[in-house]
Amino acid sequence: MRLLIIGAGPGGYETAVEAAKRGMEVTLISEGPMGGTCLNEGCIPTKTFCHYAELIEQNLKAGLDCKPSFAAAAERKQAVIEQLRGGIDMLLKGVQVVQGRAQFKDAKTVVCNGTEYTADKIIIATGSVSASLPIPGADSCITSKEILDLKEVPASLCVIGGGVIGLEFASIFRSFGSEVTVLEYCPNILPRFDVDLAKRLKQSLSKRGINIEVQAQVTRIDGNTVTYLKKDKEFTVQADRILMAVGRRPNVEGLNLEAAGIDYTRKGITVNDRFETSVPGIYAVGDVTGGIMLAHAATYQGLHALNCICGQSDSIRFDLIPAAVFTMPEVATIGLTEEQCKEQELEVRCLKSFYRANGKAVSMDETDGYCKIIAGQEGTILGAHIMGAHASDLIHEIAAVINMGGTLEKMQSVIHAHPTLSEIVQSTLHF
Repeated sequence: MRLLIIGAGPGGYETAVEAAKRGMEVTLISEGPMGGTCLNEGCIPTKTFCHYAELIEQNLKAGLDCKPSFAAAAERKQAVIEQLRGGIDMLLKGVQVVQGRAQFKDAKTVVCNGTEYTADKIIIATGSVSASLPIPGADSCITSKEILDLKEVPASLCVIGGGVIGLEFASIFRSFGSEVTVLEYCPNILPRFDVDLAKRLKQSLSKRGINIEVQAQVTRIDGNTVTYLKKDKEFTVQADRILMAVGRRPNVEGLNLEAAGIDYTRKGITVNDRFETSVPGIYAVGDVTGGIMLAHAATYQGLHALNCICGQSDSIRFDLIPAAVFTMPEVATIGLTEEQCKEQELEVRCLKSFYRANGKAVSMDETDGYCKIIAGQEGTILGAHIMGAHASDLIHEIAAVINMGGTLEKMQSVIHAHPTLSEIVQSTLHF
């Protein structure tokens, strides 16, 4: 079977590697470098800066007069990208890789660099691009791509958008010394997260000196001045750099989807639960579908689509996708929020434990945080939300339990090593 994949982010290249292992003849077309947004201008470079920012905060807590330079972080960021690109190139040895922009000619044919490529099945995994507000002066802002290439730390930074991307950069640049202001339109930062979690994170970030304004509607940008409305009053923020971080939109431009008859809207390509588009044999995965825009979601959507193509079943649950925000402190979540439970009229219990009561957290001087587990009346775990050091790691214990249909009682009987941060999860269950 011949498989053609458009896009080399996690949803594209990882699916290509797996398909080649299964004996398929795979062609992977990518306009950008291998790894897509995640590796080159998203997850990985951002986390490299997060690491250096964390070192700064740890040194401050320890009273050490040692501050890693921004230049060193930028150099390390590039080295990490190049190393991981090399790893992807090795994985793709059994795949025909074509560099260039792909465009549909019909439902079976894609054109790239003047050459036509045909396949039995096609997977679209072109990802997303930064979104922007339709306001005067928006084109003067930098995006999450450009901010990673800054040569020096701005004295002041205004972040438009209090979602995952905006808050991560706000946290990073605050550690490097920027005066940071975040403007969020919604009543809370991280609008799709558990409200309790979002409010606690706002408090923590505010204590670090990050000014966060919620219910702030940005109306225009004039040079270095951002104007916004809050409770019908007009305010302004002056900043050396202005980051537009109001989300991302599906990257469908230039694909000529109409030629193949593929249905799509401004929200993304329309797919069914097999991730098949309106055209049989053509699939779409990841950000381009407009769903949950996370690298690991794209990876598993690609795997599920491949399984469907091969006539194989799996037990992947797309209603249980963990998410993490690499601020300081970190936050992570899985499953239902307390608000979603109320909307569904579910009777639940919310169980909590706190970092300040955990021996390892105290020894690390990381006492700011908590774990919240939401359970049904019979003990079925419906969701979990963590704020604190290594939250992005701790969430997966609960994710595994929920996926396996575990209950509070079963989880409570699991022995945890001492002293570890994982005991915070266990302590939540002592009810």
